[in-house]
Amino acid sequence: MKICLRCEQRFEAGDWACPACGHEPERKDGLLLFAPELDSQVDDFDERWFPALAAREAASFWFRSRNRLIVWALGRHFPSARSLLEVGCGTGFVVAGIAEAVAPLTLAAGDAQSSGLAFARARAPQARLYQFDARSLPFDREFDVVGAFDVIEHLDEDERVLAQMWRAVRPGGGALITVPQHRWLWSAEDDAGGHKRRYSRRELVGKVQRAGFSVERVTSFVSAPLPLMAASRLRARVGMRHDPDSNAELSLPRALDRLLEAAMTGERALIRRGMSFPAGGSLLLVARRH
Repeated sequence: MKICLRCEQRFEAGDWACPACGHEPERKDGLLLFAPELDSQVDDFDERWFPALAAREAASFWFRSRNRLIVWALGRHFPSARSLLEVGCGTGFVVAGIAEAVAPLTLAAGDAQSSGLAFARARAPQARLYQFDARSLPFDREFDVVGAFDVIEHLDEDERVLAQMWRAVRPGGGALITVPQHRWLWSAEDDAGGHKRRYSRRELVGKVQRAGFSVERVTSFVSAPLPLMAASRLRARVGMRHDPDSNAELSLPRALDRLLEAAMTGERALIRRGMSFPAGGSLLLVARRH
């Protein structure tokens, strides 16, 4: 169902005009704007970063490997899903990867900034795209799966976002979430990327459960490259490297990029067999709404 964000009326009409108060979202370049005030803001994750980010994603072992893990988790835990919403889709790299690997699946995705959605539209033209605030989603029991991939760490109100995701998913469906892990890995990359936190496993599980979900699976990933991540950040702390680029660790020589991709392929094979890694640069969590 749809939700009018002005009067909270729920409705199933084909368009977005609220039958109770008549409110209809603004439109811009074919997009529905549910939070136009955010679209004009320059936030921590500045819209000027989107072109550089879009160029780096396909070239990075980390983005490619995360996509494959997400696609696997979707098929493994929600094999009968018919619809998916990605919250905070950025430039659309994940939703495009899902569209390519999983069919048929009705896809929707949204972000606070329409500048990123311009890239998402080109990458995943089959997805319905929305400009919205993740803290106030215009959906109620609308999707089989809702995903947020390295999103909630950017927001102070992460528990509010998780509660909105719970509301947007149908009973029996669920959520896929990835976040950066380990506070001791905090570095200038986190500051520049607009992170508010890096999660512990206990913290993430607790917040997801408080939102109403039942956690089915949680595992670390980016576990094999963890020693290299730790060494890189230690060097920065002792003054050997000063790089404000939040994606510097993702712009690696091709040979090293391929080596790390192979390592993550190996860890993904173990995750598929049921192993849950205790440590890693990131966490994957699978949850269900009963």
